[in-house]
Amino acid sequence: MTTSRTRATAVAGLTATALAASVPAVASAAPGVSTEGGLGRYYSQHLTWKTCTLGPDDEVGRGLDEAGARCADVTVPLDYARPGGRTIKIAISRLAASDRAHRIGTMVLNGGGPGPAIDMPPYMRDLMGAAGPRYDLIGMDPRSLGRSATIDCGWPSATWIRSAGETRRSFQRSVRFARDLAARCARTNGAELPYISTRNIARDMDVVRGALGERKVSYNGGSYGTYLGAVYATMFPGRLDRTVLDSSVDPRSWGPSLLAGTEDANDHALADWAAWAAKRDAEYGLGGTRAEVLAEVRAIVDASARRPLKVGRHRVDDSLVPVVLFDYLGDDEDAARAVLAEAVRVFGEAAAERPAQPGKDLDEELAFLTDGDESLYGSGQSAIICGDAAARRDPESYWRDIQRHRAASPVFAPLTRGVNPCAFWPGGPREPLTEVGGRLPALMVAATGDTRTIYASSRALHGLLPGSRMITLEGANVHAPYQRGYKNDCVTGQVNAYLLTGRLPARDLTCAPQG
Repeated sequence: MTTSRTRATAVAGLTATALAASVPAVASAAPGVSTEGGLGRYYSQHLTWKTCTLGPDDEVGRGLDEAGARCADVTVPLDYARPGGRTIKIAISRLAASDRAHRIGTMVLNGGGPGPAIDMPPYMRDLMGAAGPRYDLIGMDPRSLGRSATIDCGWPSATWIRSAGETRRSFQRSVRFARDLAARCARTNGAELPYISTRNIARDMDVVRGALGERKVSYNGGSYGTYLGAVYATMFPGRLDRTVLDSSVDPRSWGPSLLAGTEDANDHALADWAAWAAKRDAEYGLGGTRAEVLAEVRAIVDASARRPLKVGRHRVDDSLVPVVLFDYLGDDEDAARAVLAEAVRVFGEAAAERPAQPGKDLDEELAFLTDGDESLYGSGQSAIICGDAAARRDPESYWRDIQRHRAASPVFAPLTRGVNPCAFWPGGPREPLTEVGGRLPALMVAATGDTRTIYASSRALHGLLPGSRMITLEGANVHAPYQRGYKNDCVTGQVNAYLLTGRLPARDLTCAPQG
């Protein structure tokens, strides 16, 4: 689960001429696709591949084109119960295998969020080592996100995640914020909302598989992408080949309260970061001990509750400071920790009522949290989560939950257990959650200090998928270590060996931290 729009990826610099010739203009239908239910025409559709750039400011499309990828739109029904009714377009990209003589197959990618994934193929090819050139890599924007039937509710923020803050007044402010976000979506996209769900995204994914002419596809999913992959495997058994699930969601706890229970992991990660920052007190001035750094964080949160901090062009109150901390605790490598230390240093200046100018990273983060320029990100993300599972409707139940956990986790409990737009979402889910299960010989990756999908979540999914194997990365506070490109040769080597050979480890494995 991510709150920030910034993926830990970068478009690889492959040339367009190297791969363009290997992408055919059309793809044939998958052999043996059933026409039952009126869906045959979707599975048998021909795809027209084209350049990915949509305009002069389209950096994602330009990066895909430069890497040699091509893009296509796949037609799917808005409502799978009425395949003859309204249709929508699902946007995909394909980076064709450059080693055609040893091509393994097609792999669908999802990087979590829920968020767009069309940009992923060039970056993932680079991560996959020798296996990368042997796959056709498919990035698919899930319905409601990116280029796929986008939902944009006109939000004043790009995300629905806010802390309930320090006081009853700030909690009431968070309730009004969540209610307003839901109302905006009901007004602007009410007709589409009932059909946005992970189950329908899984159905879209199977249509993509058929339209690509594949009996099976491989799959590489991180965070929310593990839930999508598990739902797809359950709904369409036998259609996944080599499967990687990186930092897994427990499907039994998926829904509007998905962050509840992550407090301990975030508190531990914050304490580990504080110890790191204390060793660099000369650089950041946050304190010479872990306790002093944590006290500085606490003082900043308190100050932001009294009055919003003036941070350059932004005003940052106690609903936002914890979100910034939460966002920056997804990676414990030095570069990521330095970004958090600089952010806290700037917040400290603002709390002391001194001039505080954010650097590039913090300025972009605060703009994402407070500007409406990218409201479509949070709009689509919330549409999926709220469309999957119902939320508690009584705001007071959230207040009571926060109060029960505030003493144990004063910074994060008001964030992870706060109210969100799903509490006010129009209507309810059209289908129950998928009961994930069944044999799936997947390779799973999990870090013991994951702050988003905590280690217990990965273990839970592992138990639901007989035949899976899990690689545990010990002692790392990192989310989605494989897809993030986290520096650990053990994890990367094991995953890439599996993708290359198709052979799972004989047993679960443990990887030690890498200095």
